Parts: sequence; structure tokens; C-alpha cells
Amino acid sequence: MDKEILKNTSLDKELMGDDTYLRLRQITNDILKQAANDNAELAQIIDKAVDNLLKNTNLSAKLQRMFRKCMLNTITSTLVQKQDDSAFLFTGDIPAMWLRDSGGQLRVFINLDDPSGKLYDVIGAVIRQQFRYILLDPYTNAFNFAADGNCWSAIDQSERQNPWSWERKYELDSLCFPVELAYFYWKQTKRTDLFDDDFLAAVREVIRVFRTEQHHEERSEYFFIRDNGVEQDTLPNEGRGTAVGYTGMIWSGFRPSDDACEYGYLLPANMFAVVILGYLQEIINAFYPAENELLATITELRTQVEEGIAQFGIVEHPTYGAIYAYEVDGLGNYNLMDDTGVPSLLSLPYIKYCETDDPIYQNTRRFSLSAANRYYFEGKAAKGLGSPHTPPGYVWHMGLAIQGLTSTEICECQELLALFETTDAGTDLTHEGFLADDPSVYTREWFSWSNSIFCEFILKEIGKLRL
Repeated sequence: MDKEILKNTSLDKELMGDDTYLRLRQITNDILKQAANDNAELAQIIDKAVDNLLKNTNLSAKLQRMFRKCMLNTITSTLVQKQDDSAFLFTGDIPAMWLRDSGGQLRVFINLDDPSGKLYDVIGAVIRQQFRYILLDPYTNAFNFAADGNCWSAIDQSERQNPWSWERKYELDSLCFPVELAYFYWKQTKRTDLFDDDFLAAVREVIRVFRTEQHHEERSEYFFIRDNGVEQDTLPNEGRGTAVGYTGMIWSGFRPSDDACEYGYLLPANMFAVVILGYLQEIINAFYPAENELLATITELRTQVEEGIAQFGIVEHPTYGAIYAYEVDGLGNYNLMDDTGVPSLLSLPYIKYCETDDPIYQNTRRFSLSAANRYYFEGKAAKGLGSPHTPPGYVWHMGLAIQGLTSTEICECQELLALFETTDAGTDLTHEGFLADDPSVYTREWFSWSNSIFCEFILKEIGKLRL
């Protein structure tokens, strides 16, 4: 069985090594054995919803098949309904539940009608689990199924240990995704049961971290060191990150790719924070009207972050004009690039920060999708946004989907649909990155978040995207 698994993993086993890859798969198998239900009923609900969505569409048979398989993949292969009525959603071939990824994995399903209510029940269970995790440790980006001490790397050093923590890479966006999912869940399903005392306690914890990390060097105790020789896996300066000055923005140790930030103020993540702080203002007003002090803090924080973005985050590019930097440090340094991981600069309309016709966004988009961005790659089979998280020359399916979701050009979207048809390596699923010269070479054979964003792109193209 191990030999069969290793034969079908493309580049994954080369990057991880056989022992690590098999260790992760064994943990995954152990988790799946503990599922309270096998998700077959949910799969039938989704399959029927897909039938209705695909009626009278002009999608090719290949794209219809991919859409169906990717929609079913998350529910049938990454969702574990636990015995205590909570739920765990792991990212795919890594047996942990990312706060970020789990939000991105489920966002597409809120676009579906669910007369039975059973799909919405499970989504609500995952959201409640996300906020329980935040209360356990808001600096952890990915969590274990149980308090069993499983982890990505046993050599990690941080200011606290947590047996629930798979990896303790503090990422600002990780605290934004659960709020986004809860907000969309409320708006689309009209359910309000999420907004209890535990939710409020978790929101307080999120705001506490945001306020602390506005003043990272003076107030934060957080550090992270992984001494494995991989620069992007650890933070410099004894795990504290490069020096920053106050900007009003919120510091982040790592990017959505789980790679270390070059400079601590990650612009896409701060833009996402502005968006979800607006969602929290609406939630507090609606469900916690007595929380005047908390509402005032959220409002002040949102204003400070917005002002920081405007003052420090816009750079004049000689070719593209005024664009957003990817990262800044508040001391005059900035990093001009874009990375596939959401939130990215390319994804700003997708995360609801701005409209697609916003002039600075359009300038930034042209930069992001050009050779001026060192993580944009073109090859014999594809061109698109990649990431320093994968080898040079690898295009990400997630980046292609976000490009389509934020595009208003029919021809561009048709070209992107054609790329999905020809770069899946015959699997009918998306991957993380694939070699732009040869899509049969790829990373992450099983990457649920990428599958879900592809499905959102399909929903947009057939006129069924609600969010």
C-alpha cells in the first residue's frame, strides 16, 4: 500500500521525503477512522445540487466532471463529523485543520440551497470548531484533531506549547477567515445560532491579538523558530521577525502560503482585516447591542488599519503607476510582489476589499500578472501566478481561479477555463502548483481549498455565484 501511495504523489514525496509523506498519510487515515458518519448523505445532497447547477450550461464535459468531483472532494474526503457533534475539516494531504483553509474550503458550499438543512448543520459545526480553536490559541494557524501533540515539526520553538497545535505560524489572515465564513453563513442561511457567548469570547481574543500586533515589538510575546535550514519556514531576529515601525496596521509573522513575511505588515492580510472588522461591526450591532466598548474598539482599529494602508501601502511603480506593495515595514522598506495564497493582491475584490474597477487595484493587477512580479510564470503549457512556497516555474490552480473570479474579461475567463481542462494531470482535481512546462509534475495531489476556489470560479462563469 505504501508503494502504491508513493507512486501517485508526483512531486510531493520528493519535497517531503518518503518518511514524512507516509507519516502524514497515516495520521490522516487514523483520523478518518474516528468519523461519526461517512458523509454519504451529504454527498448525495451535493450531487443533487450540482445536477441543478449544471442544467443548461455550456461548460465542456470535462469541466462539468471536474466541478462535480471537486465539489464532492471536500465533503467526502476531508470532513470528519466527530462523536461530540463538532466537525473537523483537514486540508487534504496534510492531516490538520487550518483556520484559513477550512474557511476557504467551505465558502463555496454557502452558495448552495440546502432544503434538508444537513449541509448547513455541518458548516455551522466547522465554524464553531474554528472559534473554539481560536480560544485555545489564536497564534496557531493549523490544529490537530485532538490534543495529541501531532505536529509538522518537532523542532519548532515558540513562547508557548500547545498539544492542539499542528503548527504555530501566526498569520493575520488565519483570524480573518473564520469571521468571514461566519458572516457569509449568517447572511446566506439566516441562521443566528453561531452568535453565542463562545463566539463573543473568541471575537474578543481576535481583537486582543490585533491590538497587540499593531505594536508587535513593544507588546507581543510571540516568536517562532524552526531551525531546519529553510529560510521561509522560520522568522529571523530570534523568531521575532525583521524590525518594524508603527503604522496602524497589524503585524503578521507568516503569509497565507505559510512562508515567513519579509516585512511584517502584509498588505493583503491587513486589507482582509479591514473587511472582517466591518463584518464584526455589523455582527456586534445585531447580536451584542450592549457591547459598546468592544464596538468602539473595533471601529477605531478598522480606521487605524485603513489609514496605515493608505499612508504606507501604496508605491509608485515606473511602469504600472500607483500600486499596492505586498509587504512594508513602516521604516521605508517595501516588497513589490504577489503570491498566490489568498488573501493576495490579485484577490482584493474576491475578499470584498475593493471593486474590480478600482484604479489602484487595476494597476496592481497588471503588475501581479506580469513578468515584473517575480512569482508570475509562463511556460509551454500555462501561465499564471505562482509562489515562493513552490519551486520556480510552478503555476498555482488557486491563482488561476482567483484570476478568473476577479476578471471582467470574457476572453480571459475562457482562456482560464481551458487551462483548467488541460493542467489537472488527468485527475479531474486541482493541485497546489504545477510545472508550467509540464502539468503532469505537480505538488499537493489532494488540496481541498484549491478545489473549492476552482468551483467558485465555475459558479461565477455559469451565473450561480452568490457571494
